[in-house]
Amino acid sequence: MDTTTLAIGALVVVLLVLVWLFVSSYNRLFRFRNAAEAELGQIRVAMKKRFDMIEQLLGAVKGYTKFEREVFEKVAALRAQVLNAGPANLADIQRESANLFGSIRAVAEAYPDLKASETVKKLMEAIIGLEDEIGRQRYTYNNVVQEFNTMVDTIPTNIVAGVLGLTKLEYLKFGDEIETPPKASGIGPDE
Repeated sequence: MDTTTLAIGALVVVLLVLVWLFVSSYNRLFRFRNAAEAELGQIRVAMKKRFDMIEQLLGAVKGYTKFEREVFEKVAALRAQVLNAGPANLADIQRESANLFGSIRAVAEAYPDLKASETVKKLMEAIIGLEDEIGRQRYTYNNVVQEFNTMVDTIPTNIVAGVLGLTKLEYLKFGDEIETPPKASGIGPDE
């Protein structure tokens, strides 16, 4: 074998390794991006389901309190927004949802017979269960996003990401606290 054949052979091997690295990086990047999108979709579905339950809970407590039509409309609007919301918007929707649910819980706590209602209890337990599910899904989503973002930052996948125009994904940050504690005073069946 002469040096030209060896050089061509070495060049072919190097090109094959580069192609393999590109394809491998491409597949990993899209696997993580698709996993993040799927997890975000599951979070949206769970949040929509929670709004459905909040609306049912509103219906169950409306005989005890005066929930204005605006509250029902707000729940419907938030439910509609959740399906197309990105991570930043989902955080805002989550905050609104937590405030609504907190207000309804405060009403239930203020009325012992309402608190004892089996329907109200089951709906509240189901909503709390969905909160836990959303928390687990958010954790999984953020882990997938961390893997993707690390790949976007590190060699050689950052080169592939740059060629494909892929940028970092946004983490899903929910404030786990209710901004303003709900108040049950001044709410009653006579109002």
